[in-house]
Amino acid sequence: MPDVIKQAQPPLEFIPPRFNPIVHQIARVVLPFWTRWRVQVAEIEVVNPEQLVDLYEQFQAGKIRFMMAFRHPSVNDPFSLFHLISQSVPKTAARSGKLLRSPVHSYFVYDRGIPLWAGRLVGWFLSQLGGTPIRRGKVDLPALRSIRQLFVEGEFPIAAAPEGATNGHSEVISPIEPGIAQFGFWCVEDLQKADRSEAVLIVPLGVRYHYVTPPWEAMDRLLCQLELDCGLSSPIEADLPMVNLTPEIAAIAPEHLQLYRRLLRLGEYLLTLMEQFYGKFYPQSLKPADPVCTDPNATFHDRVALRLSRLMDAALTVAEQYFGLSPKGSVTDRCRRVEQAGWDRIFREDVDDLAQLPAAEKGLADRIAEEADLRLWHMRLVETFVSVTGRYILEKPGAERLAETLLLVWDMVTRLKGKDATKRPALGKQRVKITIGTPLSVSDRWSDYQKNRRQAVATLTQDLQTALEKML
Repeated sequence: MPDVIKQAQPPLEFIPPRFNPIVHQIARVVLPFWTRWRVQVAEIEVVNPEQLVDLYEQFQAGKIRFMMAFRHPSVNDPFSLFHLISQSVPKTAARSGKLLRSPVHSYFVYDRGIPLWAGRLVGWFLSQLGGTPIRRGKVDLPALRSIRQLFVEGEFPIAAAPEGATNGHSEVISPIEPGIAQFGFWCVEDLQKADRSEAVLIVPLGVRYHYVTPPWEAMDRLLCQLELDCGLSSPIEADLPMVNLTPEIAAIAPEHLQLYRRLLRLGEYLLTLMEQFYGKFYPQSLKPADPVCTDPNATFHDRVALRLSRLMDAALTVAEQYFGLSPKGSVTDRCRRVEQAGWDRIFREDVDDLAQLPAAEKGLADRIAEEADLRLWHMRLVETFVSVTGRYILEKPGAERLAETLLLVWDMVTRLKGKDATKRPALGKQRVKITIGTPLSVSDRWSDYQKNRRQAVATLTQDLQTALEKML
């Protein structure tokens, strides 16, 4: 939600999926051009598409139900996956002499927050393509019922991102959530109650991005702009952080290594800036008391990683204290609870009709909504860096990881400037590699689920995480 919210809003309504074949056909014609022109995805490679063709054939024959669990590194993933299902699968089927019933499509799950920042037209469009929204920070009963029904009764398979959100990293998978596994077991249960014999599968899909041409010049321009935004002068060799010359780092061209060191300088500046911000204006202690921060033998990257972790904790604490929340669970869990607490104060389910409130009471409701939106700003900063380790580039230096990290820093600086962080710059054309993994049978695990539901869900979730990691 890039626009500042100054007024209380009506409750967020559930947007039911209403698949429209006409809208789907228009999307099949328009989105390939949009993907190449606006999204800058020039090539989509599919590994093992025959696997998905076979699954669709079995699905349409009434033999199986399946959910596609896809990696979600980028906001561009929906365009790539739409191409996979609407273009690659039918073409592969035709080449192998298999006739799939048209349209070849899938339902999908998306974050309810997307129409808030992308607009109502996008919400309508997602609904017309069979999308089901879900609220990430609460038990969203309408969404759960919708997904469960589509999984069992829908005319198409269904797709969802088990990571729950993008992390900006093509080669790092965030801890996946247990919802995919639970939906699988619910599907088995519902099929058995209906005396149906279809097998239930979870299909992992790997998604990786590569630049067609390493965008060194575009990164240099973007880095120059970020340095200007932060008041950093033109880099002098003595001002740039030193890096350990591992064999991988030593193999980088000198001019590209300097980009990396400039990014490290920018990152250290922003860390210091934000530490001072939270230390001065909020009751958050960020003094370097940890031994890693003061140990002269600790590497630059170790100190950055620790400082970033403490800074994210401080930012989340500021939001949690305002909303009266306890800091429980992972960083992602904490972000979700903060988001929901903010939405509860903005989208007022406890008020029957905001328009009928007396002016004074309406003014107070608006003030609460405005303050809640401002506090969500702290959480959005943390969301940007939830998967940043401080060693991502160091482990595998090159244009890909440097570009991903630079764009995350751009997100942060853009938020600090009060601008719209959803309008990311494109550094260059990309190609996408989508890998169809081996399906995981949920039906074969049913007896385990009956014995110990929690353990069966946890085991399937871990197996899915492992399957996705292997496709990296």
